[in-house]
Amino acid sequence: MRAGIPRPNPFCWMDIKTRDVTGTAAFCTAVFGWDFATEPDAIRRATTISVRGHPIGSVSDLATGPYPPETPAHIAYYLAVTDVDRRAAIAEREGAEVVLPPVDIGAEGRLATLVDPLGAAFSLWQAGTFTGWSLPAPAGGVPHRLVLNCTDPDLAERFYRNTLGVLPPEATFRGATARTVKEPRWELAVLLDEPGGLAGVMAKHDAMPPHRSATLENSLRLHSREGLASYVLPTDSTTPQR
Repeated sequence: MRAGIPRPNPFCWMDIKTRDVTGTAAFCTAVFGWDFATEPDAIRRATTISVRGHPIGSVSDLATGPYPPETPAHIAYYLAVTDVDRRAAIAEREGAEVVLPPVDIGAEGRLATLVDPLGAAFSLWQAGTFTGWSLPAPAGGVPHRLVLNCTDPDLAERFYRNTLGVLPPEATFRGATARTVKEPRWELAVLLDEPGGLAGVMAKHDAMPPHRSATLENSLRLHSREGLASYVLPTDSTTPQR
């Protein structure tokens, strides 16, 4: 996930959906070193997330947006495609559920949201004026991989390969039991300079202590107070993990 290196169907954006925008921003700043800024001229006064000067995502307020009251906090991840209508149609044929059919988002691009056959949500993004993130070189705070824990990783790989024509280069698929993965979802792995020192930071933000994960080598698994899950790895963990 390096800036300036074109790759097929990469993940290209994330949107953190939360009922505690201020608390989530404070947590992510303390843990990952991300910067949060509200753009007064943007549509809906959107809050943008940046790392090392590179925009990587946005924040949506579940308390004020057009969301059902029972919607849990979660992070939506976007995959870049050149033809969102075609790819959404293929995904549906491959067993996905279409949640939001392809729709234009102004001049910025065209969006579709689906749930894959394992139950994990994802979005497809066809760029207009907005192409998504352009990540800096691997360093502390920079997104590294996206991980999908699910009961059938072979099916998941087959679905995304058939839907996109190629597997996302940043994707890692891991098997898990139905007991441990009640709701399959994509989760972000972020590089950190010193991930071993997070216990105190997590405690200050009323979050669970980090724990070692068997999903990714040398990783720690984190959960925010709202249950937003992610992984952290040391900055030298730049080898792809399938």
